[in-house]
Amino acid sequence: MNKIKFTLVYILSILLINIGFVYVPMLPLFGTGEMYPPMALIVGLVFVLRDYAQKEIGHKVLGAMAIGGLLSYFMASPFVAIASVTAFLVSELVDWAYYTWSNKSLRQRILISSLLSTPIDSAIFLLMINQFSFVATIAMFASKMLAALFIWYYLGKSDDSLSRNTINS
Repeated sequence: MNKIKFTLVYILSILLINIGFVYVPMLPLFGTGEMYPPMALIVGLVFVLRDYAQKEIGHKVLGAMAIGGLLSYFMASPFVAIASVTAFLVSELVDWAYYTWSNKSLRQRILISSLLSTPIDSAIFLLMINQFSFVATIAMFASKMLAALFIWYYLGKSDDSLSRNTINS
């Protein structure tokens, strides 16, 4: 189980986020007349978890994505699950392709692949569940990039401390 811990967390996060989009109500957005899905603020970790899951299980991560979508179909909502899987398929394939074929470090691949794929995911998903707005799309993109930036920063610190330990040894 420990060998696939990120894969399991990835699958669970897909399910929980999709359940959230079904049950967490939309909120009015700062007097603009637009409604905002608060779940847009917490979806950021999914893309980073996918990168770690791929590190654990390689290209089988696409199967993990399918499992998360199938669980969402039965446990969240078929409507949301189809939108989620469609958005994931398009955006995650962009993310996966860059992550897979880039020769950059893990740290750089996570940041750049997220930058490329997260706006695609946000727009497709919100359009398909009829919750699209420019503000919601930007918020989802921003939350996803915050998660990616956090991991990017954390990995940089790990690299720095590793370098210092090597130099001091």
